[in-house]
Amino acid sequence: MIWKSVVISQVLNIVCSQRGFKMTTLSLLLGAGPLLLLVLSPVHGSDNATLPLVLWHGMGDSCCNPLSMGSIKKMIEETIPGIDVLSLMIGKTVSQDTENGFFMDVNEQVSMVCSQLAQDPKLKDGYNAMGFSQGGQFLRAVAQRCPSPPMKTLISVGGQQQGVYGLPKCPGASSHICDWFRKKLNSGAYTDIVQKHLVQAQYWHDPLNDELYKKHSLFLADINQERVVNETYKKNLQLLDKFVMVKFLQDSIVDPVDTEWFGFLKTGQAKETETLQESVLYKEDRLGLAAMEAAGKLDFLGTEGDHLQFTRQWFKAKLVPYLR
Repeated sequence: MIWKSVVISQVLNIVCSQRGFKMTTLSLLLGAGPLLLLVLSPVHGSDNATLPLVLWHGMGDSCCNPLSMGSIKKMIEETIPGIDVLSLMIGKTVSQDTENGFFMDVNEQVSMVCSQLAQDPKLKDGYNAMGFSQGGQFLRAVAQRCPSPPMKTLISVGGQQQGVYGLPKCPGASSHICDWFRKKLNSGAYTDIVQKHLVQAQYWHDPLNDELYKKHSLFLADINQERVVNETYKKNLQLLDKFVMVKFLQDSIVDPVDTEWFGFLKTGQAKETETLQESVLYKEDRLGLAAMEAAGKLDFLGTEGDHLQFTRQWFKAKLVPYLR
């Protein structure tokens, strides 16, 4: 499709300008390299029982970029000697992986990952998972749909668990690309062709058109039990030992930011938000989240900064303990 090829050619511009991950965040993660690496020296004496870790990157990123996911993978391996870290590649090449984060049916992506994990002998006794931005919600779908091998801890780093409504500011050379995304989503997010071929439409959650969203959302409405309660989804999610959600308190990318803690806009308007605990999803316990919170399985972490901006010190202090 012409529109697809045009957008693909400018994906990297979107990453730098819109997401802020590779440029802004990595200046925090990597810019002070030697100093931060000294602070984050390896922990010696770790045992061999450390579970493997599966990573899923965010929109516009890839599994193996040495300035983003590649660096995070290396950092974890240095911090927890002996840990096996799998950074998921969605496709056969890094470029396909990046492209698929924009254009591949999310349900197909999840199915592909489930198959890959099931065939990995290192994961047969269980694994932990960490998803960045949209990767956080995609890994939750894996937990709900594919309990074997068992996911033990899920860490969603800025993941849009209730979807998004609105796109962020996108300055500079990429502004027209963001305008294109907005136009497609605002005018036809729930049309078959947009749902099938634009990843962000599959977690577009319009509070002003709730019935349209519930009926036509291919991905988010399903994993969030918006149409019917799939008891298998509910049972599988509750098998987690921990579900950790990280919210970036100055996030200018995700709208509304409360989605990172499973909150969202109240239905029928687009100004007031509600917390997870105030939602019908929680009150009716359609996903088992109320039961999980009562059992001490839900952790809500907040950190200063914009989307996916964090330091190595923070990562070590707040997230690494969940991986040991």
